[in-house]
Amino acid sequence: MNQIADRITADPNVLAGKPTIRGLRISVEQILASLANDVPIEDLLDDYPELERADILACLHYACERVRAA
Repeated sequence: MNQIADRITADPNVLAGKPTIRGLRISVEQILASLANDVPIEDLLDDYPELERADILACLHYACERVRAA
């Protein structure tokens, strides 16, 4: 759970409060959609150099926690 809290943030002033990665303008939704469309993690890391592998894994953990809570 700490890995989520350290990496996933929601700020009403950034992307209308959507969950983002470390306050960047990269949403969790965007990363999950890319992964669901079979974009390799390495491609995401190349496309967004400010991302770290741990950020992408935090998105997956975040999604898992949201589904678990439903």
